[in-house]
Amino acid sequence: MSPKKFSVLDHVLVPKHERIPISEVPKVLKEINATINQLPLIRTSDPVARELGAQPGELIKIEREDEYTGKTIVYRLVVIG
Repeated sequence: MSPKKFSVLDHVLVPKHERIPISEVPKVLKEINATINQLPLIRTSDPVARELGAQPGELIKIEREDEYTGKTIVYRLVVIG
């Protein structure tokens, strides 16, 4: 019997992550009124980025829930590392 594979995305402390393909990046940047250089970075070696199969140049959309501020959406630019 093989052990069950652990998914970092299933952990209670990890918020929802979603890959945004390179083709959608300009649209997202326009929506949030930001440039690519203003975005925080996430490396391809990050456990969540690895599990999602994120490629450099893509964005990762992160949705956080907070009892005081409600839902917050942030974006990270995937870079090599």
